[in-house]
Amino acid sequence: MFDDDFEFDNPEEARSSVERYEEMIRNKDQYFFDADAFEKIIDYYIEKNDPIKAMQVVEYALSQHPYASNFFIKQAQLYMMTSQTAKAYKLLEKAESLEPSNGDIYILRGNLLENQERHQEALENYQKALLFAEDSDEICLQIAYVYQNLGAYEDAIVYLKRCLEANMEHQDALYELAFCYDVLDKQEESIHFYEQYIDEEPYSYAAWYNLGNAYIKLEMYEKAIDAYDYAILIKENFAAAYFNKGNALVGLERYMEAINVYRQTFEYEQPDAETYCCMGECYEKLEMMDEARSFYKKAVKLDARLSEGWFGIGVTLDFEERWFESLHFYKKALELDASNPEYWFALGDSHSKLGNVEEAEEAYEKVMELAPDDIEIWLDYSSLMFEEGKNEEAIAIISEGIKNNTGAAELYYRMVAYLFANGQYKEAISYLEQALIADPEKYELLFEYLPQLQNNKVIIDIVNRYIGE
Repeated sequence: MFDDDFEFDNPEEARSSVERYEEMIRNKDQYFFDADAFEKIIDYYIEKNDPIKAMQVVEYALSQHPYASNFFIKQAQLYMMTSQTAKAYKLLEKAESLEPSNGDIYILRGNLLENQERHQEALENYQKALLFAEDSDEICLQIAYVYQNLGAYEDAIVYLKRCLEANMEHQDALYELAFCYDVLDKQEESIHFYEQYIDEEPYSYAAWYNLGNAYIKLEMYEKAIDAYDYAILIKENFAAAYFNKGNALVGLERYMEAINVYRQTFEYEQPDAETYCCMGECYEKLEMMDEARSFYKKAVKLDARLSEGWFGIGVTLDFEERWFESLHFYKKALELDASNPEYWFALGDSHSKLGNVEEAEEAYEKVMELAPDDIEIWLDYSSLMFEEGKNEEAIAIISEGIKNNTGAAELYYRMVAYLFANGQYKEAISYLEQALIADPEKYELLFEYLPQLQNNKVIIDIVNRYIGE
C-alpha cells in the first residue's frame, strides 16, 4: 500500500489517489482521474522503482488525457529508465509539439544527450529549459556538470554560482564549486567565495567545511581547524569535518590531538580503513610503533586493497630493524600500487640494510625511473655503490642525479666526496665551487659524509672564501 517515506506536496491527496487507483485495478473497473492525480500515482510508482506499473498508469492517463504533454514526458522518463533511448526521444518530440514551453522536455532531452556525450547539444537544451523553468537551480547545476565533463571548469563555476543565487542552500552546488576551484588550483578564490557566502549564510556547515578544505590545501592549518570547528558546531555529526580536522592537526604535527579527533568520527559513522590508516601514521610519527602497527592492521583487515596500510606495517618493522619482515609488507603494498616510488625506495633500503645489494639496486633503479626529482634516491643509491667500493658507479649515479636536479646542492657536495675519494682532485674542486654557489650553508654535508676532508687545507680555504671565516 501507500508508503509514507516518499515526499509529496500533499501526501494525503497522493495517498488517496494511489489507493483509489489500486482499488480500480482490483475491481477491474474504470475510474476517472484528473491529470494532477495521475501524476501523483505515476511518481509514486517511479519512486518505488516500479517502471512497469508506472508505464501502465501513464498509458491509462493518456487514454483519458490524450493531449497532456506531461504524460508523454513521464513516458519518455520511463523509457529512459529502461534504456529505450529512441522511444524516449520520439515522445519528447511529441510533448514539444503539444507544449513547446514546458521546460521539463528540454531537461530530459539534455539528460539523454549528456548520457550519449553529445555535450554541446545537451547544453543547448538546458539553456532552452532555463527560458521556461520556474526553478533554475537544478538546470544550472546540470549545465555545470556538462562544462565539467568538457573540462571547462571556469564556465562550470559561472553556472554553479547561478545555481546558488537561485538557491543559496544547494549543497551539491557548494561542493561542486569547491571541486572546480580545486581542479583549477584557485584556493585563494575559493576562500574569498566561501567567506562572502558565509557572511550571508553563517549557518551553512557545507560552506565552513569547504572553506576549511581550501585552507588545508594552502597549508593554513590553524584557519582550517577553525573552519572545521564551525562546521561541527552547526552539524555535530559531521564525520567528514572531524576527519579533515584530524588531517589539519597532522599538518601541525599535533599527532595525539589528531588521533583523538579521528576517533571522534567513529561516533557518527562506522570505522573505515582510511581513518585507521591515518591513526596508524600518527602513532608512527610519535614512534609508538606497536600502536601504529595495530591500527595499520585494522586498516588492512577492513580493506585488504589499501596499499598504505600494508606499507605502514612495513615501516613500523623497519623502524624496529626487523628488515627481513618489512620486505613482505613492502611487497604487498607494491602488488597493489606498483608505481609508488616511496614503496620501491623503502624496499630498496630494507634490501640494502640486509646486504642484498642486487635487489636494492633493482628497487633503487625503479625509484629513479618513477621519481627522478627525488634527491634522496641519488644520494642513497650512489652511497650503496660507494660503500661497495664501486666509486665509478657512484660518481655516474650522482652525475645523472645532477642532470635531473641541477639546483640540488646536496648532490654537488656528495660528488665532491666521491671525486676526492677517487683521486680526482681537480674535478672535485670544480664541483665544490658549484656546490658553494648553489647553497654555501650546506657545506657541512660534505664533512658529515667524509669527515677526513675537514683536514684538507685546500677544501677549507675554498669553503671559507664562500662563507667567511
